[in-house]
Amino acid sequence: MAKVIEGLYYSESHEYVRIEGEYGYIGITDYAQHALGNVVYVDMPEVDDEVEAGSEFGAVESVKAASDLISPVSGVVVEVNEALNDQPELLNEDAFEHWIIKVELTDKTELDKLMDAAAYEEKTKE
Repeated sequence: MAKVIEGLYYSESHEYVRIEGEYGYIGITDYAQHALGNVVYVDMPEVDDEVEAGSEFGAVESVKAASDLISPVSGVVVEVNEALNDQPELLNEDAFEHWIIKVELTDKTELDKLMDAAAYEEKTKE
């Protein structure tokens, strides 16, 4: 069974966001990395790019498929996880440890539209 972590927010499209103050760390869930298989490339936005909740901000490519990354929240990219450029497989090793982008949130009320750990766990059982 895929790992789900308490205290994170989850989207229908299998991204998570971890909130620290005014910032959100966005990545793919353990469920998503299992479904994708071996990740070979991560397409990430640039620092200072704006992301919008429900809109694409990049893609993850695996040996099986490519999957768009959909931002669970809106904000401005303040950091990208550079390690993924050379080691995209880090997402397979620990999807929750290796976030993809860090954003400065523009609207924290968007978090209310996301799932908590229990709801996400239910969804991934379906």
